[in-house]
Amino acid sequence: MRIGIISDTHDQVARTRAAVRVLVDSGARALIHCGDITIPDVVYELAPLPSHFVFGNCDFDLPELRAAIQAIDGTCLERGGLIELGGRRLAVTHGDSHRELAELTGQRPDFLFSGHTHKADDTVREGTRFINPGALHRASQWTVGLLDLATGRFEHLVVDRSPMGA
Repeated sequence: MRIGIISDTHDQVARTRAAVRVLVDSGARALIHCGDITIPDVVYELAPLPSHFVFGNCDFDLPELRAAIQAIDGTCLERGGLIELGGRRLAVTHGDSHRELAELTGQRPDFLFSGHTHKADDTVREGTRFINPGALHRASQWTVGLLDLATGRFEHLVVDRSPMGA
């Protein structure tokens, strides 16, 4: 199973639409948003696939975001949580809370997804693979992540900066 990982969209609706298109075209069967969604319109762009969301430090209107997530039958993990997909334990948080990161890491997930830094990363620490897909806002290159849960193959995908992708 391939999953798409997105973070730090910061109300960039057209860019999010382009990112979802890239992920779907690359074979993603589920999406995970690592926070800083900021507006409900971004949530609706993830509706084509089963989607999971966490809130970041720039997500202020939580009732509105929760309603949008519910409207697309998404899963809201609040500030962070653990899910199972493709037989793997996946922890998701925004990354701005050291307490939340420590709590999730202590549950020994196979993967921990986070954003916040707007910098793409893929590292292994203490048996957990930490993946940051990058960002779709305030980044020198707009990136998302595609992870094959069966093989562990991960790649950062670049989202086009053309007017259609912006």
